[in-house]
Amino acid sequence: MAALLFCGIAPVVAQDTPEEFTVASLNVDGLPKKLLVFKVNPDGPGDSGSARIGKYLWQKGYDLMFLQEDFNFHSVISVFLEDDYKMDEWSGDLGTEGRSIDYLHLQNHRFECDGLMACWKNDLMVTPAPRVPWQQNFGKFSHALDEMVTKGFRRYEVTLRDGTRILCYNVHMDASDDWDEESANDIRDKAARMAQLTQLRTDVMSQMGTRPVIILGDLNCFYGRDAVKSGFIDAINDSGLGTIADVWVELKNGGAYPTDKEQGAAAGETLDKILYINPATGAQIKPVAFTLDVADYTYANAPLGDHYPISATFQVTSKATAIDASTVSPQPSTLNQYYNLKGQRTSSPQEGIYIINGKKVRK
Repeated sequence: MAALLFCGIAPVVAQDTPEEFTVASLNVDGLPKKLLVFKVNPDGPGDSGSARIGKYLWQKGYDLMFLQEDFNFHSVISVFLEDDYKMDEWSGDLGTEGRSIDYLHLQNHRFECDGLMACWKNDLMVTPAPRVPWQQNFGKFSHALDEMVTKGFRRYEVTLRDGTRILCYNVHMDASDDWDEESANDIRDKAARMAQLTQLRTDVMSQMGTRPVIILGDLNCFYGRDAVKSGFIDAINDSGLGTIADVWVELKNGGAYPTDKEQGAAAGETLDKILYINPATGAQIKPVAFTLDVADYTYANAPLGDHYPISATFQVTSKATAIDASTVSPQPSTLNQYYNLKGQRTSSPQEGIYIINGKKVRK
């Protein structure tokens, strides 16, 4: 009789649930309202708005968050996250306290902070690589003041909950002022961004191996204005090392990269991007959701900052079949190189304080 009870009943087979994780990128608009006698960011969120940003991020609960312009209001934001997240070390603010500044030659001053910050849930393993400054910028007291800070990128090796290893890049590239673009005075701005894309592409392709890569941040690029498609995406696809795509393009724009800035912006393209690369061999991921969060990132009918958050949900669709022996390593061109506190590289440092491999040292 017992055998009859099981006759015709198929055995139940447990199905593996794909690993899912969320990533988000947000420029938190953390510049001071005023620096010395200069108005820097008078409409910025300040202390109260930054507190709302911190609360917003905590409520959303993304697995991995990558922030840009995390300068003068870092502690106001991070206090909301310190229980549930581990965080990158803070690179510093734009202020004069404790700094030696040559006020007669302010055109030579550069703040050594880059404003990049990563936060990850306590149950994830993340190893940051040293911060990498851009080799080319443009704009000191004009053209979006890009040479006033040490913009660049930072790479992170992430081990997900199922053991899958991925690489993440947090990026902040040079900006443009609208009036320079409207008067066709942004040629050097675009050239600087192209140089930065090339520098980033070189690092990504040298590190990829068999791990998927996610590149996100404030790229300050529109596909219809900057050569992101030809100079970055097509170059990586043509390398044979992997395939790269923009999550917004794939999930929200029918797979089409905009060829006109205005059309792209009207369709929902922003200066902030989430790109992902699947290596030719190894683990694979796919995006299953993308959000530009306009609705929740508001207070009193105004945005909390000058960028809206973007986020994506990814699934691990295939794990690596062999152990990937590659590790995060500093980019060879920046390893053990000295930068003074103006952000200038020096080959023969004298006695003083310098930045080396992303940290302050005294020589």
